[in-house]
Amino acid sequence: MAIEVTMPQMGESVVEGTIAKWLVKEGDRVAEDQSLCEISTDKVDTEIPSPAAGVIAKIVAAEGETLPVGAVLATIEQSAGAAVATPAPEKREAAKPVPAEAARPKLEPVRRPEIREARAAVEQPEASAPAPAPAAEKPPKVTPLAKPAAAPGEHRRYSPVVLKMAAEHGIDLDRVPGTGIGGRVSKRDVLKYLESLGQPEARPAPSSRPQPAVAPLTVPSAAPRLAPAPSATPSVFHPPVYEPREGDIVEPFTRRRKLIAEHMVYSKTHSPHVGTVAEVDVTRALALRQAHKAEFERREGFALTFLPFVAAATVRGLKEFPRMNASVANDALVIRKQINLGIAVDTEEGLLVPVIKAAEGMSVVGLAREIERLRRKVEEKTITADDLSGGSFTLSNPGREGNLFGLAIINQPQVGILRMGEIKKRPVVIEADGADALAIRSLMYLALSYDHRVIDGVLGNRFLFRVARIIEEADFEL
Repeated sequence: MAIEVTMPQMGESVVEGTIAKWLVKEGDRVAEDQSLCEISTDKVDTEIPSPAAGVIAKIVAAEGETLPVGAVLATIEQSAGAAVATPAPEKREAAKPVPAEAARPKLEPVRRPEIREARAAVEQPEASAPAPAPAAEKPPKVTPLAKPAAAPGEHRRYSPVVLKMAAEHGIDLDRVPGTGIGGRVSKRDVLKYLESLGQPEARPAPSSRPQPAVAPLTVPSAAPRLAPAPSATPSVFHPPVYEPREGDIVEPFTRRRKLIAEHMVYSKTHSPHVGTVAEVDVTRALALRQAHKAEFERREGFALTFLPFVAAATVRGLKEFPRMNASVANDALVIRKQINLGIAVDTEEGLLVPVIKAAEGMSVVGLAREIERLRRKVEEKTITADDLSGGSFTLSNPGREGNLFGLAIINQPQVGILRMGEIKKRPVVIEADGADALAIRSLMYLALSYDHRVIDGVLGNRFLFRVARIIEEADFEL
């Protein structure tokens, strides 16, 4: 009997996974719960166990292929004789090329749009040209300018933008002095050349009436010669791509790094980020931590850091300002009942944000235990997708070593993220016995980034001020 191995559901927000590596091959005998392949998702990497003992009859999904939850990855034949014998593979080999061919085209759409445009631009002239050496393919891109550009003895190369401007304004690029590398003509050089021609010659170019003056060049481009056409080109910006040189180290993006990059870009382009910073006097809170540090470590088995104190103050602040504990859903703000506090953790493969569920019912000690538990799971690489999903607000602690303050990017669809700075001792003016006095205090900056679509400046500042006051008063139970 054949059993299908499918892509499992690895968290409430995980909808697909990528086959990172197959640990078995067709014909291998596997035991129940034996690891078959490594799966990479936007949350976590994991291994897929075998649902039963048998022989790998067929591997459907290829390495690098991204499949939705429930998709078939492989089939296992429980009948060892049927799987090992020759008739069974012949039965399945007829269908074998189909998934292989279906898998490969899925990688094709990854090509960048500019590559497709460049390829189309090269292939179109080849239909009319006799297709000589590869070097001759570039001049036919703009046929009206091919003859004038090839007239001089020296070989000059022009960018598509320069060629289009030359066609629009009917100018000979051999007469334009180039200021780029190797005398290359840039867009700025063309603009300067047009200015040097004066207004009488520059004005007729966009109009269709004076066509007879430059018939060979203006007739092909007369139709698209509208005022918006030149301005439409600069709106499509393609950043320059650095070409690696000898000695450079090229590190391709991992799937997790790609997804992190996409998530960060999406957050910055969809949420208008506003940042505000508060200076917090943490002297009392540090003294409270120091007083209970030894007893806590003896009782719990791990060190008491300052992070649980800030987490407890953040949770109390979210209770008092519930609109900060919210998520954006299309054109609505969902104020969440449960406070699920995400704690950003740095790893070798990128940032992870495990979530403390139902943090509103935890004390400083309870939060410290949860933070330590999640930290160990990240360190041991046993963190699950459920541990990383469902957050309603995020707290980030980049650590020491020059981290004064910084504004973090919001973790969508949340509306805010709080970032801790380094604790430093500074001389400050305080009031003692009704008089000003100079004292040495431990200070830290807290930086809040919030989504200005749904959070106004007054609310953001009030929330940050309240969290800072809770920390300064050090009203915590241990």
